[in-house]
Amino acid sequence: MRSGKEIRKTKETDIAVEWNLDGAGKYDIDTGVGFFDHMLELFACHGKFDLTVKCRGDTRVDGHHSIEDIGIVLGKLLYKLLGDKKGIARYASSCIPMDESLARSVIDISGRPFLVFNGLFKDKIGDFDTELVEEFFRAFATYGMFTLHLEILYGQNAHHKVEAAFKSFARALFAAVQLTGDAVLSSKGIIE
Repeated sequence: MRSGKEIRKTKETDIAVEWNLDGAGKYDIDTGVGFFDHMLELFACHGKFDLTVKCRGDTRVDGHHSIEDIGIVLGKLLYKLLGDKKGIARYASSCIPMDESLARSVIDISGRPFLVFNGLFKDKIGDFDTELVEEFFRAFATYGMFTLHLEILYGQNAHHKVEAAFKSFARALFAAVQLTGDAVLSSKGIIE
């Protein structure tokens, strides 16, 4: 089973994550940032991941450190859980609507961290700064060592746009980590 735990403690955050890539979509999320909890719940549900995320952060400042650091921890754990990448599908994409909004995620679990994010918006959703969506995905892709192109193609409602992004990412990651054989899908023979 591809499951494990990652802990990270700094002066700004104290984070513990447990993740089963081959789960059923069960989750227990408490980040201290309500809207972000909702997005991680969607990520677990639509990615069919069993996910526990506990974070105590300096949310009296804002949610930035907590959200970025959770991206770091999830990325590190994903990298660890995928090991030598033997047998994974590697590439995947998903386009997901949320009412009037549409988001697309394209992933390559390549060992080369890169994020292309098109979906700049300055709205707030409650106390949540939407600019942190990009920060989260940048940290996740960087520490997870994968390439992610994530686009919010259109939409009017900020909540819907962010929700479509998280759902499309979840479905793409779910597909990319599926075991489809027993070889590393690379002409080099390895994915580092």
